[in-house]
Amino acid sequence: MKTILLVDDSATVLLSISSILTKEGYAVEKASSAEAGLALLNTGKKIDLLITDLNMPGMSGIEFIKVVRQLAACRFTPILFLTTESQQARRQEAKAAGASGWLVKPATAEQLLGAIKMVLR
Repeated sequence: MKTILLVDDSATVLLSISSILTKEGYAVEKASSAEAGLALLNTGKKIDLLITDLNMPGMSGIEFIKVVRQLAACRFTPILFLTTESQQARRQEAKAAGASGWLVKPATAEQLLGAIKMVLR
């Protein structure tokens, strides 16, 4: 079973995305901030995919994935952004930081699962 870490400051997003993923047979870990996500990753928990928001209080999603990419265990872990942002410049910034893909909220379950299947091949 693949494990997905969801990082979003919205409890509603964490709940709805987690529900979609668990119904599809994924194990889901949740963090309500980038800092909490890093704390979980630093426990050595094996993550197959990371899905993060861009705009969060404290550490932003871009700063978060820059730190995550420095962790040996996460160097090649796929990272998807799930955010309300859609500007091309932000996408380029995310890609340069190490993001594997980008989904704009509200993404449908089909869009989300399709993106996940593409990066988890």
